[in-house]
Amino acid sequence: MRLKIKPERGLGKIEVEIDEDLWRRIRGLGERYGVSEGHILRIILTGEFRIPEGNVEKLENEVKELEKKVYELEKKWAPLRYKAYGVREDNKILAIKLSGLLAENTQLKRFLRKKAKPNFELRKLIEYYL
Repeated sequence: MRLKIKPERGLGKIEVEIDEDLWRRIRGLGERYGVSEGHILRIILTGEFRIPEGNVEKLENEVKELEKKVYELEKKWAPLRYKAYGVREDNKILAIKLSGLLAENTQLKRFLRKKAKPNFELRKLIEYYL
């Protein structure tokens, strides 16, 4: 495979021939760590990689345990989030109905030639829920 490396500025570029086995290994590393192939190549070419300190397997096991805890918390949090969404939608519907009733009340007061006092606090509350 032919790889072209272009600088951020300027016209110079480098073309490198990479065999398929090396490219598969780079792609595998990208999938394993969730990083793009370009980022891996940048790390390789600039020498930014670090040698891990300590027991890597132990750290990977700790990460897996933490992921399990995150999944358990997500299982508990998802239904609460769904219920909160339902409550929010209910509040929105009630705010729309209340806004309509306030408008109707104002029209009735005008029809009866009574003074209509605007309730700004209630309007702010309605806007909050909309």
